[in-house]
Formats: sequence, structure tokens, C-alpha cells
Amino acid sequence: MLQVERKEEESLESLIRRFNKKVTQSGLMTAARRKKFFEKPLTKRAEREIAIRKRIRKEQKTREAFAIRG
Repeated sequence: MLQVERKEEESLESLIRRFNKKVTQSGLMTAARRKKFFEKPLTKRAEREIAIRKRIRKEQKTREAFAIRG
């Protein structure tokens, strides 16, 4: 559970802004949206495989960039 304490003489708008920032950084909203509907296990596995492929591609690109620079 996320909590944000109000600082002295802090406006309500800035308090809400800080809270929203914490929520987005924690990833709670994305997790809640993902769990909103049931997903078959096969779909979850496919998503994991796609994420792994993306990560590998990204690592290869960074290695190539460093190899080019020398």
C-alpha cells in the first residue's frame, strides 16, 4: 500500500501529483489493468517469450553500439 504524507504548507495539487508519481513508478496500475481480465496460461507464456526476445535484441544492439565506438 502506497502512502504519501503531506508536507508542511504543501498544496493539495502537489500532494496528489506526488501520489500519482509514486503509483506510476510502482507499476500498480499496469498490474491492475493486466489482472482485470483472465488470461490463459498459454498467452502468458507467449508474452514472456516475446519479452525475452526483446531483451536479447536490446542487449545485442548495445553490444554492437559499443563495438562500433571502439
